[in-house]
Amino acid sequence: MPEADSSKKKKQYYEDIPMERHGFFLKGSSALDWGMKNRLSRIFNPESGRTVMLAIDHGYFQGPTTGLERIDLSVVPIMPYADALMMTRGILRTTVPPSLTKPIVMRCSGGPSILKELSNEELAVDIEDAIRMNVAAITLQVFIGGEYETRSVHNMTKLVDMGLRYGIPTMAVTAVGKDMVRDAKYFRLACRICAELGAQIVKTYYVPEDFGTVTASCPVPIVMAGGKKMAELDALTMAYNAVQQGAAGVDMGRNIFQSDAPKAMIQAISKLVHENLKPEEAYELYQELKKHE
Repeated sequence: MPEADSSKKKKQYYEDIPMERHGFFLKGSSALDWGMKNRLSRIFNPESGRTVMLAIDHGYFQGPTTGLERIDLSVVPIMPYADALMMTRGILRTTVPPSLTKPIVMRCSGGPSILKELSNEELAVDIEDAIRMNVAAITLQVFIGGEYETRSVHNMTKLVDMGLRYGIPTMAVTAVGKDMVRDAKYFRLACRICAELGAQIVKTYYVPEDFGTVTASCPVPIVMAGGKKMAELDALTMAYNAVQQGAAGVDMGRNIFQSDAPKAMIQAISKLVHENLKPEEAYELYQELKKHE
């Protein structure tokens, strides 16, 4: 059995040296097929190299989340302001207008509800159905350290294999259980495992200390998960810190659709992510746009 990394030598992450792109703007994607690069170019802005995803897939395990009770009324109006949308196939088919041309990142895992052990997931969408829905990427949870860690990792590798056959990238989401420590050491482990086993994108949480080592040691783009609802300025500050420390954008849900002014908030986030607006400037923009919402 391999031993844990026990070297006493100081680790070198070279946070100040960007990884080479080799002819394609997105980290770790130069060797991918044209179709996959094309889909990634729809999700990530080729000019900024970043994305603002709107995550509204919460209902797949926790039902009608606050702010998502009526997605047709609360979320569809703000969808045009996102770069990409993360959701389930049920919501896509029942609620999203087919005329919307935003790229879809399709939730493909499921099984347990919040009443059960969440890591006991399985694949819940067939690749042929993902193709029928014209998705830009497929995604699932990976529970590193969870009770069903190996199952979730194998779910991911199966999804990666299916995506590679048809040129659809896979985004692995590093799920954190209630008993796990949220620190850079854990996220370096979880993100690197996902990338090493084939995920083309990794979604993970921001940590204030050493987040740059998480992005630097992951050879594919990392997008920051929004997490729990917080004050608007705090959410903007977290997003700014994440992208300045190497994240290729954000995938926010509650901090947008539970905001007092969701349309204003997503526009402020977008300016911050793509144009490097400072948090205070983005908050001023949010307050100004809020007056008209």
